[in-house]
Amino acid sequence: MKKIQVSAKMKIHHDKLEEFKQMAIECIRQVKEKDRGTLQYDWFLSGEDECEIRETYESSEAALAHQSNVKKPLQMLFEKFGTPTSVEIYGDPSPELLDNAIQNGIGVRIFRYLQGL
Repeated sequence: MKKIQVSAKMKIHHDKLEEFKQMAIECIRQVKEKDRGTLQYDWFLSGEDECEIRETYESSEAALAHQSNVKKPLQMLFEKFGTPTSVEIYGDPSPELLDNAIQNGIGVRIFRYLQGL
C-alpha cells in the first residue's frame, strides 16, 4: 500500500473557534495551491472544541512535500492551539516521514495495512 492516510485530532480553545476556522482556511488554501500528491485534506468539527483532519497522500514523499508546503501556517496553528492530541498514520510510512513526525514532537500511532478490497 503506497498511499498514506493520516488522522490528526486537535482541541480548540474555548471561544477561539472563529480564529481556528480562519487558520484552517489558510492551510487548505495553501494545500490547493502547492500540493500535487494530496488526495484528501478535510477538516471536521465535533462541536466547538475538537477538530479532526483527515488526509490521504499518494505516498510518503507526497506527505513530506505537504508538510513542507504548509509548514508556516501549521506552525502558527500549533503555536496558538497546541499540537494535535493524537495522530494516526495508516499505511507503510517511510523512515523519513516517521522521523519528521518524531522531530515535531508529535506522538504517532502506525497502523500497517493488513488486507482489504
